[in-house]
Amino acid sequence: GDDIDARLYGGEVRATVRRDPERDQLELALLERAAARPLPVLGICRGAQILNVFRGGTLIGDIAEAFDAIDHRRTVLPRKTVTIERDSRLFAIVGKTRDRVNALHHQSVDRPGDGLRVVARDDQGLVQALEAPGAGFVMGVQWHPEFLLLDRGQQRLFRALVRAARDSTPPGAA
Repeated sequence: GDDIDARLYGGEVRATVRRDPERDQLELALLERAAARPLPVLGICRGAQILNVFRGGTLIGDIAEAFDAIDHRRTVLPRKTVTIERDSRLFAIVGKTRDRVNALHHQSVDRPGDGLRVVARDDQGLVQALEAPGAGFVMGVQWHPEFLLLDRGQQRLFRALVRAARDSTPPGAA
């Protein structure tokens, strides 16, 4: 998706990026409603970033611009290795401390928002996943698990989201 407007997190506004302020506002409103209910949230790529901004965190506006020496691969193939914290919900779901994931983003979480904990980083130290401990199922991943069809851990991530949604639905509600 388009970049999240830097004005939402106090970042540097760059004229060279595409922004979609209406999408930003829609997604922030959806996160507000999800938090009020509370509903499970799995933010993927831009979704992890907007979750972080919603919670008051900041972003790195352009990874390649911020870090000259960083290896920034953008590919749907699992070419990036992430290290997952053992005491995280993400680890409990995917069952690995190291995993190969894809990368299609050029923005990244910088300072985590209120109540969010970084639970995975890549080998270069960039944030790759965060979650809200003790707040139900609230998680964001920078990669695209929907493209990692043969990875059982990534399949379990979606199953966990569905289970959390089912468990949060009151009896008799559709």
